[in-house]
Amino acid sequence: MRKNDFILLAHGDGGALTHELVTGLFLRYFPNQTLKSLTDAAAFTVTGRRLAVSTDSFVVNPLFFPGGDIGKLAVCGTVNDLAVTGAKPLYLTASFLMEEGLPLADLERVVASMAAACAEAGVEIIAGDTKVVGRVNLDRLFINTTGVGVIPEGVELGYTRVEPGDRILVNGGLGEHGMAILALREGFGFAGQIASDCALLNGIVQELLREVQDVKLMRDLTRGGLATAAKEIALATGRDIYVEEAAVLVRPEVRGAAELLGLDPLYLANEGKFLAVVAPEAAEKALAVLQAHPLGKDAAIIGEVQAGRGNVYLKTAFGGTKFLDMLAGAPLPRIC
Repeated sequence: MRKNDFILLAHGDGGALTHELVTGLFLRYFPNQTLKSLTDAAAFTVTGRRLAVSTDSFVVNPLFFPGGDIGKLAVCGTVNDLAVTGAKPLYLTASFLMEEGLPLADLERVVASMAAACAEAGVEIIAGDTKVVGRVNLDRLFINTTGVGVIPEGVELGYTRVEPGDRILVNGGLGEHGMAILALREGFGFAGQIASDCALLNGIVQELLREVQDVKLMRDLTRGGLATAAKEIALATGRDIYVEEAAVLVRPEVRGAAELLGLDPLYLANEGKFLAVVAPEAAEKALAVLQAHPLGKDAAIIGEVQAGRGNVYLKTAFGGTKFLDMLAGAPLPRIC
């Protein structure tokens, strides 16, 4: 039985209602093993080549924000989804849905930003589409991107590889994108003091996979943040995950803003952070590889996988243990 008869904004926050919508509706009508894995990108084999594909729509409000814009975000988001699947991103498609009255100068600024991000990522936009709708039927500009990449030989990532004892690493501070967007959108006094972490992860991820053989799984920490991604991994593997609060970096400006607004940084969106699950004997080497990269200088080992039943626990700085679940109804729509 459906808990909701209508789509809510919370269905788009990447948390519990998003998970319910995907598993309870879409998977019922599109039942296949590739989609059922619910990874950041779908991995499959065509004539002996292992490929990955991912698609995403970007509806962020506002279009321009400290650290990025909807164009950069569209490229980074799709490239990152491919990267954490182990793929080398190669090609993108881009579709633009535009509202009548959108300034051409804004559109050109967005397209130029996308071009710069593509050049940095080493990918090309090879197909696209444009649609225009009447005023008030769409909020200025939405972008859909689809990405295709090749998974190199020897790269095997997946939930089935996760075992008790594995370590969990994150490449830096959490919550910066979500808080930057929220502060600017709502006009808070600290808007501009926090910049989005929007960045391309394919370089740091490929470096990690090249140097460390025992990387088992990676996840892009976008909507729903670290806590939701960890919960999804726990549910998919049937293992428990323990996160050390003291090891998780949240920058003072993000933490202060989150406390002021009653938000938990572990659930805030990121656009330049990823989680990696690695074998215990490879954890220190993986950490060194991440810290040597500009996007991983603040990387840390933040937790461990243990036997269990699909739960996530936060070991607090005060010595207690807190249960973490998926994001549920946080007022953060249109973050990406």
